[in-house]
Amino acid sequence: MGTGRMHNHSTVSTFILWGFSSFPDLQRLLFVVIFFSHVTILAANVSIMLAIKLSHSLHTPMYFFLFGLSLSETCTTMVIIPRVLVDLLSESKTISLPECATQMFFFFTLAGNNCFILAAMSYDRYTAIHSPLYYPILMTHKVCFLLMMASCIVGILISVSFTTIVFSLSYCDSNIVQHFFCDIAPVVHLACDYTSYHEIAIFVLSAFVLLGSFVLIMVSYVFIITVIMKMPSTEGRYKAFSTYSSHFTVVSIHYGFACFGYLKHKGSDTFREDMLMAVTYTMLTPLLNPVVYTLRNKEMRTALRKVLANGNRFFLQVANKRDQNI
Repeated sequence: MGTGRMHNHSTVSTFILWGFSSFPDLQRLLFVVIFFSHVTILAANVSIMLAIKLSHSLHTPMYFFLFGLSLSETCTTMVIIPRVLVDLLSESKTISLPECATQMFFFFTLAGNNCFILAAMSYDRYTAIHSPLYYPILMTHKVCFLLMMASCIVGILISVSFTTIVFSLSYCDSNIVQHFFCDIAPVVHLACDYTSYHEIAIFVLSAFVLLGSFVLIMVSYVFIITVIMKMPSTEGRYKAFSTYSSHFTVVSIHYGFACFGYLKHKGSDTFREDMLMAVTYTMLTPLLNPVVYTLRNKEMRTALRKVLANGNRFFLQVANKRDQNI
């Protein structure tokens, strides 16, 4: 990831993640809020994954991709939030350059993966409505697996490119990162040799991930809407729109925040604004995804009720056995 080259011409060996240090009186409150947000995100996404895994009726391509998205979102929060929680309770908020590079690599791998999973989900929905008779042939387990693997590989390649660009630069002056994790803009602005060429390269890569996957999604939705509008039944159109509204809501939230955070011009005077925006796509979006899919999906609600009922039954049996042993 370029960290070996980095030490040859950098005098800075550690960064300080300044992040929420601008709010010294709110450290404990922020810890409590972020901790419970993290627990809620984990519980919500794990519940969705369990519901999909344990409910045979949900073993379809759409829920396969939803399982992948929930897993990826869970891993994304695990890359960022535990470190934030530790820093909120610690006086020292330092992170070494290799640790910073590792965090950046995994975050952007998972972020890119999320984007292309959403694109795969939109293709799946387009295939389901455009070619319902051929859908089982077109969206086989092998095709779904290959689409998921392609999303992951593209995420890795993009992240390697980002991390190589950022950590091949020289860091020889300030080491205070105005953020709560190693995001690209606040790190590269500390480099001594950061130029417009680096800025253009980072922008092009960001645009490829965000706009490239977004265009694929929008093309699918244009075809989907075209097919829906040709339906003779008003009730049929309503059911079709309600089926795809969950995915469209998640796409709108995800790309709205991400595009604002990564495609606009960055300056040192916008870092606080960017940090607050980062809170939304690292903590709010992973929480909204399961909420949206659960509230707007009857099959998922039914599966979750079964999982919760089975979980309660299991714990009651364990408790009864323990009482009998006593």
